[in-house]
Amino acid sequence: MRKVIVFNQVSLDGFFVDAQGDMSWAHKQDPEWLEFVNGNASGGGEAIYGRETYELMASYWPTPMAMQQAPVVAKAMNDMPKTVFSRKMKKAEWSNTKVANGGLAAEVLKMKRASGPSIVIMGSGSIVSQLTQEGLIDEFQVVVNPIVLGDGRTLFEGLNGKQDLKLTKTRTFRNGNVLLCYEPVK
Repeated sequence: MRKVIVFNQVSLDGFFVDAQGDMSWAHKQDPEWLEFVNGNASGGGEAIYGRETYELMASYWPTPMAMQQAPVVAKAMNDMPKTVFSRKMKKAEWSNTKVANGGLAAEVLKMKRASGPSIVIMGSGSIVSQLTQEGLIDEFQVVVNPIVLGDGRTLFEGLNGKQDLKLTKTRTFRNGNVLLCYEPVK
């Protein structure tokens, strides 16, 4: 069965976007971090997004600016298969993207059972929360950034109950970022 992996960056106070929905604070351009990001992007996978994150990603990654600023990541983002979950959206313009209008949990379970690469969620806090609630997340890769935002959205808004996790890996970067990898305790 395919794995569903969350990869998100959060502030020290636990927000993945600030109060205005911005996450530009998470983009650091030092060589060690860039090497990690490029390697992570080159690992392949299939991305799933909610509509808001999809629109944000689709407005940047297919652009010449993205190809200039982050060519390895831009190529990976544009080439990988993507699914956007939306009740309103009927058609997606970004390459290799399909739209799913049905039930999130049922569709993701069907995706997990199909053959293919791991399924990756970047951003999309409501998707993360809903799939955590349903027990469909296999791994959380959370990068804690050395910044306090004071307000914003957490990845787990609306989660009913707790989810116990076990730490499987850590990595500290010179820029102050810390990668924490967790798996659910089942």
